[in-house]
Amino acid sequence: MAWYRRLQNVFRAEQVDDELNSEFEFHLAETADRFVAEGMSQEEARRKARLRLGNYLVQKERTRDMDVAGWLDATRADLAYAVRQAKANPGFAAIAVLSLALGIGANTAIFQLLDAIRLRGLPVKDPSQLATVQGVKDFYIAGWYASRNEAFSYAQMNSLARHQHAFSDMLTFWPTRFNLSTGGQSRYAEALVVSSNFFDVLGVTPVVGSGIPDKDDKVACSSGTAVLSYAFWQREFGGQMSVIGKTISLDGHRFPIGGVMPRSFFGVEPGHGFDVALPLCVDNVFSKDGKGRAFNETAFWLTPIGRLKPGWTIERASVDVRNQSPAIFRETLPSDYRAEGVKSYLANKFKAASASAGVSSIRRGYENPLWILLAITGSVLLIACANLANLLLARASAREREMAVRQAVGASRPRLLMQLLSESLLLAVAGAALGFSLAQLLSRALVAFLNTADNRVEVPLGVDWHIFGFLAAWAAITCILFGLAPALRASGGEPVAAMRGSRTATASRQRNGLRRMLVVSQVALSLVLLIAALLFSRSLQKLLATNLGFDSRNVLLATVTTKGAGMENPDRRRQLFRDLDSHVASLGNVISAAPILFPPFSGSGWNDSVHADNDAARAGGKEAWFNRVGPKYFATMGTPLLAGRDVDDHDDMKAPKVALVNRAFAKRFFGGKNPVGRSFRVEAGEGKPDSLYQVVGLVGDTKYNEFSEEQRCIAFLPLTQDDPGDDRNFVLRARGSLGAVQSAFQREVNTLNPNLLVDFRVMDVQIQDSVLRERLMSNLSLVFGILAACLSTLGLYGVISYMVARRRTEIGIRVALGATRSNVYTLVARDAAMMVASGLFVGFTVALLLSRYAESLLFELKARDPLTLLLAGSLLTITAGIATMLPARRAARLEPTTALREE
Repeated sequence: MAWYRRLQNVFRAEQVDDELNSEFEFHLAETADRFVAEGMSQEEARRKARLRLGNYLVQKERTRDMDVAGWLDATRADLAYAVRQAKANPGFAAIAVLSLALGIGANTAIFQLLDAIRLRGLPVKDPSQLATVQGVKDFYIAGWYASRNEAFSYAQMNSLARHQHAFSDMLTFWPTRFNLSTGGQSRYAEALVVSSNFFDVLGVTPVVGSGIPDKDDKVACSSGTAVLSYAFWQREFGGQMSVIGKTISLDGHRFPIGGVMPRSFFGVEPGHGFDVALPLCVDNVFSKDGKGRAFNETAFWLTPIGRLKPGWTIERASVDVRNQSPAIFRETLPSDYRAEGVKSYLANKFKAASASAGVSSIRRGYENPLWILLAITGSVLLIACANLANLLLARASAREREMAVRQAVGASRPRLLMQLLSESLLLAVAGAALGFSLAQLLSRALVAFLNTADNRVEVPLGVDWHIFGFLAAWAAITCILFGLAPALRASGGEPVAAMRGSRTATASRQRNGLRRMLVVSQVALSLVLLIAALLFSRSLQKLLATNLGFDSRNVLLATVTTKGAGMENPDRRRQLFRDLDSHVASLGNVISAAPILFPPFSGSGWNDSVHADNDAARAGGKEAWFNRVGPKYFATMGTPLLAGRDVDDHDDMKAPKVALVNRAFAKRFFGGKNPVGRSFRVEAGEGKPDSLYQVVGLVGDTKYNEFSEEQRCIAFLPLTQDDPGDDRNFVLRARGSLGAVQSAFQREVNTLNPNLLVDFRVMDVQIQDSVLRERLMSNLSLVFGILAACLSTLGLYGVISYMVARRRTEIGIRVALGATRSNVYTLVARDAAMMVASGLFVGFTVALLLSRYAESLLFELKARDPLTLLLAGSLLTITAGIATMLPARRAARLEPTTALREE
């Protein structure tokens, strides 16, 4: 209690002072009254009472020290003094706080994303006990694959659950999306198709209703309970408690709503939230034949997560699932795998990995780039700290006499050191506070940048102890980095020497050594960041300059979905799509249009093993990629037809199977000769005949899904020689506004069937979205590289200006003795050149050592690219020359009489 009162008294100084005065007056009056009673006059009694009680100020200080926590009071006084210093130098304070805010804010924003997708545990019960099962290197599967994560078949999951010993229970899930609309334009809900124990294993309880009931835990069902996320409940149902028992339409099928999950629960994939969860058994509801993927032994779609038994570790669990792998893969061997596929499949092994932070495709794609960006922003903050340290060193020189006076009147060096550090602490805390606010804006802007029409990124950006710890650590580090050295310099001088010194005393090289070192470090770090910025920018330019093999300008993608529109019959769908083909081609603003199975850069694909017509081998073919297209597709996309013919309406189910191939296909399978008239076989499963195709055309090479991919061997098959499916994609080359084409297309679809769903995308936007990671690295590194170069240039300018100011007398004497302006220019430039050259040497060395970390993120560019290194060095040298020129010019114009008169 006494300590609490002492701490409390620190912040009620005036009241404590009044109380001490009142107490002294009481004792003074009491003593004086006693003397008056002994016969003294009132005046004599008060005088003698004062003598008896002793020095009032000394007594007051002693009493106050007993009633107040001295260390805290001293800190309060130092901070109050620091505030007055900041008010006296508002320009310096503003520059310091803004520099720190930019550095700390950028670092915190990047770290916040890393925390959300990599470090933060899932909002579930005991997330540290969760683990996922993955395939080891060279894991082999062949079949249908659909998942953002590593995925396995339903049979593999069942077998794994039976054989493993590490987990008390295991869940499985599949991320997908369903259409909420029943006609018109599509509107999607992000979904999780999950095992019925999904929420039980995670230990998450619904806030309304219940989870998925055990009755839905079967292979197939005609309906199942839907569980909503909290955000979706609020958005779609207004948070109504009566939502339980209502139904929700998903891809034209209605499901009863059973519960709503807590606000904090976003799923198990950081970066991807969910709107609705359905049991696995409903997968057959969405299948065309009433048999879902659970019945398909080569459908790989489920991702497992298990809860470790007490006492089990990830390492021990990994050993267990690895040991059980042979039995699991023997049990689940697909019946149609050929001999070489059987051998590879049976050699598969499982391993366990931590799932405390969930499983995430966003993490795999962006974790390394975010760590690199964190290093870049950290370097910018170090440069800002070096700049502030230089400014404070200059202020320390200007305050030498002030510190000397303080020491002369009794202040100790530790006391002066604490006072000066409190000024740095105030700036650091203010910069951290402003940086934290800036970080929230930056992190949200980064998440918005990563969002695309087909990939909604949801990252929980709440603040946890990781963020607070990171922020506090940076505040402390920055305070020490830019405040400690100047404080030591300012408080370390001898009072007599400081009082004897003068403003024009020539600064020795030793005295400016720290400032030079800070400039060298700034130049070195700036060079590293400029090299990184130029590498990522040039890499992006090379990537975007890649020849795609088609013209994406003014092309609209339209996807027509027949689900829920009463088009279950394949013949009806085929006729519908044929009608659409003819209607779309006649639209006024459409130059050309064509259907396609997989639009370029859609992320979907199909590959198989192929044999040329003269290859008699039954197995061991070479890989090729496939797509299906309609008539005029190549003309619409601007891909040249080099030989043969295009697909046409005669290539139907009754006609011989035909294909067009690209140049890469012709080179690999036909030796680069004209392939028209040749044929190739596509391997089928064991016991099934291979599919034979005749090549009727040769087209130019095109990219399939990525800018950076090696040129793939692609065969284009007619859409009309396959089941029409539920969806049909169209590419439409527009004349004028894409919006007008979109409206016209929607009208045509509504005319044919108002229950059809349509989804639109712009081809150029879809292609640009495929290089989001590269754009993020290029844009942010360029911004921070330029900022670093500007900061280092300002730092160099400040140091050279300070050195010129300190050497005015020396320069004046040199000019008086006959030195020319060019001599003075050389004198100043030599100092700057030495610092810049040292910084460039260190920077190039560091850049070369770190280059391997950026190699994997570059396209057709080496991390040690000579042109990039030369360009970065030249840019920094030019800016350094500009920073040196202004103080050098002032020095060259210095009048000797003026400099000597100041002395």
